[in-house]
Amino acid sequence: MTETVELRPYDPDRDPRDLWDLKRAFELGLGSGTGGDDKRAVYEEKLTDDYGERYLDWVLWCTKHDPQCVTVAEVVGDDEADTARSESDEEAPEETEAADDPALAGYVFVLPQQLAMIWDAAVLNELYVRPEYRGTGVADDLMDAAVELADEQDLPLDRLVLDVDRENDRAQAFYDRHGFEHWGEMVAKKLA
Repeated sequence: MTETVELRPYDPDRDPRDLWDLKRAFELGLGSGTGGDDKRAVYEEKLTDDYGERYLDWVLWCTKHDPQCVTVAEVVGDDEADTARSESDEEAPEETEAADDPALAGYVFVLPQQLAMIWDAAVLNELYVRPEYRGTGVADDLMDAAVELADEQDLPLDRLVLDVDRENDRAQAFYDRHGFEHWGEMVAKKLA
């Protein structure tokens, strides 16, 4: 099967389940890849159904303010594979809904311009690519989309900022390759 990946804006009617799956994988990767058991447990505990609903509501709010703020990388199969899938759907109608939903290889989420005053800059909130699509150029394409959107925003500072864990060597190397430099340091206080 030949498949390609195409970038497009997030579609709140057909993408929520796939975006939530990607967001969960993003969060679980942060929790397990850049800290000990305590950090992993904290990230796992927050990923409840309620959190998922709140996250998707927030994504919807953001995309209403800027439909381009969430870009997804949709996996698109070839015509032969699509035909085979359609034929199998006819045989198993209960699975049609799941088969018709697009498979997403990744996404990038840049906060809408209305929230730029948080950092006085464009904010790259999240960028995630499924492991099987890493090294294929999908992450580079998503980063290009993020930079293009940030360039279009009217910002007090001409920067695109993000929070990256210094222990995440893979992410750090990716952002270094895309010209990101350390600019300040984030600190945190645990709330009661």
